[in-house]
Amino acid sequence: MRGARPGVIVAAFVVALLGWIALNSAATETAGSKGLQPGEALPPFAMPLSTSSCTGRCDANVATKADQGAAGSKPACEVRGKDVLNVCELAEGGPFVLAFVFTPVERCRAQVPLLEAAAERNPDVEFRIVAVRGTAADARALRSTLPVGYDNDGAVANEYAVVVCPTITFVRAGGKVAGSTVGPLGEQTIEAWVQRIVR
Repeated sequence: MRGARPGVIVAAFVVALLGWIALNSAATETAGSKGLQPGEALPPFAMPLSTSSCTGRCDANVATKADQGAAGSKPACEVRGKDVLNVCELAEGGPFVLAFVFTPVERCRAQVPLLEAAAERNPDVEFRIVAVRGTAADARALRSTLPVGYDNDGAVANEYAVVVCPTITFVRAGGKVAGSTVGPLGEQTIEAWVQRIVR
């Protein structure tokens, strides 16, 4: 019996690989990758902004109490400053939008100008961007007019169930989660979500 030709083996491998990619893509759209859902608690975090002078490895603080090792030496809500993105501080004010982006991904970067435009139209809503598994340089490379924090080790993205890029969480005044979206949004959809959290 003659063996299979190399070309047939390669073709079969490519088909199998494409099938796996399609299956994996579909899996990322499951409930576990939808970000925070309406009514869920807002996980606390504090992370450096792109303007931070922090050098070396600057991981986000996700601690809920003191002395939690890698999560943080003090509660995240207590870590504040002009170069810090603190979600607890945001929650104390009005509504806000938190966009998680993977900076190497073009469709994520393309979302930033739309968010900037929405921020200009809605001055009473705070907009923040998180560069997932990014560095200060990655955050600065976005060249955004919005404050950009960086989640160096992905700890915050894990807390916010971020798998698909971009994931955007919309929060009402007082820190009440209205919901999250997964994947790129058009200008009208962003605006509709913003209007939902200001009502």
